[in-house]
Amino acid sequence: MKTPTKALALSVLIAMSAAGCSAGQNQPSNSKPESVTELAPVMVKSGFTTKGGNINVLMSSDFQTLDPGNSNYVQTANVGQLYYRTLTMAKETAGQPPTVVPDLATDTGKVSEDGLSWTYTLKEGVKFEDGTPITSADIKYGVERTFAQDVFTQAPQEMNAALDAGGYKGPYKDPSAVFKAVETPDERTIVFHLKKPFAEFPALASRSNTAPVPKAKDTKLDYTNHPVSSGPYMVESYNRGKSLKLVRNPHWDPATDPNRSALPDTFSFSLSTSQATISQQLLADSDPNAITLDSNGALQTSDSAKLADAKVKDRVASGLLGCNDVLSLNTEKLTDPDVRKAIALALDRQSILVQYGGRRFGELTQSPLNDKMRGYVETELELDPAGKPKLEEAKKLLEGKDYPKTLTYGYANNRDAYKNTGTVVQQNLKALGINVELVAIPAPNYYSVMASEQLPDLGRSGWCGGADPASVRTSADPFLGPDNEGTSYGFSNTSRYYDPIVSKTMYELRNTDGTSEELGRKWSEAFGTALKTYPIVPLIRSHTNSVVGSNVRNAQVGYFFGGIDLSIVGVEH
Repeated sequence: MKTPTKALALSVLIAMSAAGCSAGQNQPSNSKPESVTELAPVMVKSGFTTKGGNINVLMSSDFQTLDPGNSNYVQTANVGQLYYRTLTMAKETAGQPPTVVPDLATDTGKVSEDGLSWTYTLKEGVKFEDGTPITSADIKYGVERTFAQDVFTQAPQEMNAALDAGGYKGPYKDPSAVFKAVETPDERTIVFHLKKPFAEFPALASRSNTAPVPKAKDTKLDYTNHPVSSGPYMVESYNRGKSLKLVRNPHWDPATDPNRSALPDTFSFSLSTSQATISQQLLADSDPNAITLDSNGALQTSDSAKLADAKVKDRVASGLLGCNDVLSLNTEKLTDPDVRKAIALALDRQSILVQYGGRRFGELTQSPLNDKMRGYVETELELDPAGKPKLEEAKKLLEGKDYPKTLTYGYANNRDAYKNTGTVVQQNLKALGINVELVAIPAPNYYSVMASEQLPDLGRSGWCGGADPASVRTSADPFLGPDNEGTSYGFSNTSRYYDPIVSKTMYELRNTDGTSEELGRKWSEAFGTALKTYPIVPLIRSHTNSVVGSNVRNAQVGYFFGGIDLSIVGVEH
């Protein structure tokens, strides 16, 4: 899933397996790391159960969208837990890949004998904010909307690629078109029909595709202003770019929802506070009820040492994430793989890690994939694992080549680390005779720009977890996979990588039978072939620290969400 202010990735994407990173073996606690290199998860003041009070959420920019049908972003998935529910959901534990649990559905799904159909039954008594019962037709319509990519350019597509949708284009372009991939035999039963068996489908059912949307209330792009609530909170007011206020949904029944403790009475979001100010306020505890959803807790590079301060250290939630940052290279501009490789080899990735705040905030990677994934096959890149540049090798690759002497680097303007990374890239590529121009992009529009004709030549992106963090496919496919027809690059493929052979292989793998290990190996091999042409440059797997106010309780950093998990947080009052 996109991370608009941190990395890509842009789903509520989950683990079906206990397999995960090494930090996942540590249980959340209030013990603090003894050194900045220890990545043990830390939960702040757990065990709190008192309802009431208000949480102030300080953010440097607005959400890309609040519409579950147009959301491929972890921040929206996090806040979305408060106002929408899905058939299944991600249940977070600090430092561990999340697990899939039932949400609106009674279980995580029943699969047919041939593996081609998954059936869900809705719980009794689930309602929208106006008291109207939620039906299977509302779930189906929510899925239908995500096929309208002409309207919703950032609609999640992992589920849609698996469904046997027959070229369906959504409910708007041709209202008479029949959506046969999903059936609703009665008001509480919904059946999904797949092209091929997909064992990880319960994870896809946790995506925001399955958030119910009442058809009569659908206002297309304006739905983001007031999505109709099926969760414990609803929108009271939303002033775009300034503030958002969530209050309790009187028709939410906690008996149907054991996963969300929904402790605070209200959540108040400030959407235009600079990250430097957020960091200062949280470190100083100037608002005891405050948290942030900004990446890395809005902490600035210079703030790392302050985390050990006696007045701060017991208020720091932390954990290793399933999020990987990469540098995307626009393959439509940089068409020569040797030129892209030269750029990759010239990068001082160790200096980029410093811009992120150093080892406490992440670790360098050689691939967005990892050996905890089922069927993983290592790809050997010529990048230095320690992150040091290989400038002479890069220069040799460019000998006799015709390549652009000026490139643009686009960055989200809400975090200094992104701009500073551009400065490192600028300095590194200058040694190759390439001038890099830095282009600031408003953070709420960052991924819209990355999907438009204004796509920069270079830009940071990332992905958090995939629909199942132990699955190779659900990370490899979003990064470099093709579109739903297999004829071009996929919608979250910000490098616009498309190779007639490799992309065709990935497309066919979506419809190939096999065990998770067998398919994981094939996906790893295809992804590795693509990665060796450097459409992306692996950078950093994130470890996040997020300071909270002294009244905040149950604060944990979600492995998938990359920020404080809003579904369980509470506040002393």
